[in-house]
Amino acid sequence: MNEIGELFRVTREEAGVSITEASKDLDIKEVILENIEDGNIGCFKDIFVLKDYIYNYSKYLGIDSDKIIDDFNEYMFEYTSRIPLEDIEKKIEEQKIEKNDIISPYTKVPKKHNKSFYVFIYSTIVLIVIALVIWSIRQITISRETATIISYIK
Repeated sequence: MNEIGELFRVTREEAGVSITEASKDLDIKEVILENIEDGNIGCFKDIFVLKDYIYNYSKYLGIDSDKIIDDFNEYMFEYTSRIPLEDIEKKIEEQKIEKNDIISPYTKVPKKHNKSFYVFIYSTIVLIVIALVIWSIRQITISRETATIISYIK
């Protein structure tokens, strides 16, 4: 990556283009172009965005874009192929665990109840309604009987 960055710097300086001018022409921040020229790929979170920057910068400088992208891909393959597969799998598992630990009103997943919970709630409501209806009917019936008995006594 340092070779690509050095090629960009030398080509830009030979063309008499300042980094500020290149930044304005490409609509890319100066810091990004400086990091590309210095070979600091660690400053970029997304390799695909970095690849786009490199492609656009090489076209701007008149360098063979396809060759630069091939060199970049080769560098990335060599860089990533040195990471053991076990480390990659371990990191993926750690990220899964970290994602589950985040609690926020915006990211918290609401707890889902199973069907038996809802059946229990609806059954309880229905039983309470039935009990209230039966109780009401008994109250009305008892009151009429009491009223009838009192009217016969007089």
